[in-house]
Order: sequence, then structure tokens, then C-alpha cells
Amino acid sequence: MLFILIFCVIVISHEFGHFIVARINGIRVSEFTVGVGPKLFGFKKNGTEFCFRLLPFGGACIYELDEDGLPFGLEREAKEKVEESEEADAGFINDKSGVAFAKAPVWSRIATVLAGPVFNFILAYILALVVVWFTGSSRPVITGLMEGYPAKEAGMQEGDLITRMNGSRVYLANEIYINTYINGGKEMTIDFTRDGEKHSVTVTPRYDDEVDRYLVGFNGYGEYVYGNNAGVFKYAAYEVRYGVVGTVKGLLMMLTGNGSKDDIGGPVAMATAIDDVKEAASPYGGWIVALNMMNLAMLLSVNLGIVNLLPLPAIDGGRLLFLIIEAVTGRKIPPEKEGLVHLVGFVLLILLMIFVTYNDIIRLLSR
Repeated sequence: MLFILIFCVIVISHEFGHFIVARINGIRVSEFTVGVGPKLFGFKKNGTEFCFRLLPFGGACIYELDEDGLPFGLEREAKEKVEESEEADAGFINDKSGVAFAKAPVWSRIATVLAGPVFNFILAYILALVVVWFTGSSRPVITGLMEGYPAKEAGMQEGDLITRMNGSRVYLANEIYINTYINGGKEMTIDFTRDGEKHSVTVTPRYDDEVDRYLVGFNGYGEYVYGNNAGVFKYAAYEVRYGVVGTVKGLLMMLTGNGSKDDIGGPVAMATAIDDVKEAASPYGGWIVALNMMNLAMLLSVNLGIVNLLPLPAIDGGRLLFLIIEAVTGRKIPPEKEGLVHLVGFVLLILLMIFVTYNDIIRLLSR
């Protein structure tokens, strides 16, 4: 149930971004839907049908389509959809200032498509503000070092404040883990400050059989920072940045072949993770559970925003790519060609989701 609630909040935020920016730009929206499959319930307002569907895995903001040049024989269906909306219209569809998506200026269309991921980042920041205000944050200060490991051998000490790892800026203690995990056994440069002076060391992580990964040798890190003050805005931004950087680096690991299929998770993996966090936080009370759920929702919202910006067919990033090409060249991509690309991408996306869900189930059964 918590998974459905969190997923719905993230999807509604994403689709609301598309919806509100479309309306601001005078683009008619025929349907705003949460979920997929058969419709459970809905209502119509100002020419838009708002509905909830059976399966809470996704959503859509469906713009009024222009029937000129629609691919795959959709002209009649689109026309019937518009006529049906006009019959039950509350004013907006018949407002002559509104236009079909295809007829809107290219920069209006770019803003509308881009708005979904942007609203995911806005939601993530709002959630981060709440979480940091009540739980605080943690600076990347070393609190313990392991004997016989590279960090101590290189001269690092407790109290050192890490500022960069392999040139990447570090603001939070959590970033130490993600950077060392992604780095693996490769040589790593660590910049830090001690008593106001800047230092830099280069270390080669050592493999530890007990934890089954490479370690630099930090036995503890993190200096607590109170969040219920003006610093909340800064540290909330750091938390969102952490989600962005972690997601991007994770994707790069997959693209460069350094990841595995077990590093990919779908709805089943997300639901399992939410249940695990809930179970771990439950002994501390409902408010702690709620804060942990908000933190997870923040990370998932960032993840969805970034994935949707990838220039892949059938998602926002793919549509943005075609619109940017149109803006640069001044010529529209033929609808039938763009539609074919998105259709192929959609089929591949469905196949990927089937694989990911199967992998999630197998991993769950093997726990």
C-alpha cells in the first residue's frame, strides 16, 4: 500500500508538470490519467478528463492531438476523442486560444515535455526540505580509520573533512560510500581539509573478502548537522544533488559494463525496498517511518526525473530530442517517422520492464 501511495505521488507530480505547463502555453489537454489499464473512476473539468486506472504503474498527460499526419491510422480515433471531449466540455476545448499540441510553437512544446522531469526535481527538493528539517544531515568528516588499509597508510586522520573524490565534489557523508563503491579497485584521489589546510592523497582500494568489495579503509564517517535552521535549504539541495549524482553514476556503470542485472530494479524491487525500510523504521514510531518514506520518495522522484531525460524513444527525453532538432533546423520531423521510432522504443521498453520484473521476482524468491 505504501508503494502505491509513493508511486502515485511521484507520477502525479510528473504528469502535473506536463499538464500545468501545457495549459499555461495554451495547449489543450484531453486526459490526465494516473495508472494504466481499465479506468476505475474519473471526472471531466475544463475540457480535460481526470481519471485513475487499475494498475498504479505509470500515468499520462494526453494532449489534444491534431489529426493531420498522425501515424499508424490514428486519425479517426483522435478525431472521435476530440469530438467526445467537446460534447462534455466545460469550456476549455472550445476556447479558440487553445491549440493542439502539434500546432503549438516548438519552444512551448519543449517546455511542456521538459516540465515532467523538472517537477520531479521540485517534488524531490520539497521532500528533502522536510526530511532535513526533522532529521538533519551529515558532513563528510572521517570518524574512524581501519588499520592496514590505504587511507590510514596515506596519512589520513580522524576529523579530516573530505571535499572531493576523483575530482567529484563531496558535500554529504553518504557520497563517500557511493564514490568508493562505484570506484571499485581503481586508483582514487581524495582531497580533504585538516585544520583549514588543503590536502590530497592518492590511494588504491583493497579488496575485503568479508564485505565482498573494495575498501579505502574508512571505519566511520559523518558529522551530524542540525537541519532546523536556515541551512536546511543548502542541505536539502545537497540531498537532491546526491540523488542526481548517484543515479547518473549508476547509469554510467551500466552503460560501461561495470554493473550487473542485479543493479537494475523495477516496481517489485521498489516495493520490496519500501517494505524493508518500513520494517526497519517501525520500532521507532510512525513519524520515523513517514520520514524514511519521504526520503525514499525523494530518491525515486530524482531517479524518475533523470531516466525521463534520457534521449530514448517513447519517453520524455526522446521527444525532447526530436523537438530540439526541430528548434535547431526549423523543420518538423515527419510525424510518421517520429511515431515509428517511438513505437519501436515503446515495444523495447515493455520488453525491458518484463525482464526487470522477472529479475526482481527471482531475486525476491532467492532471499
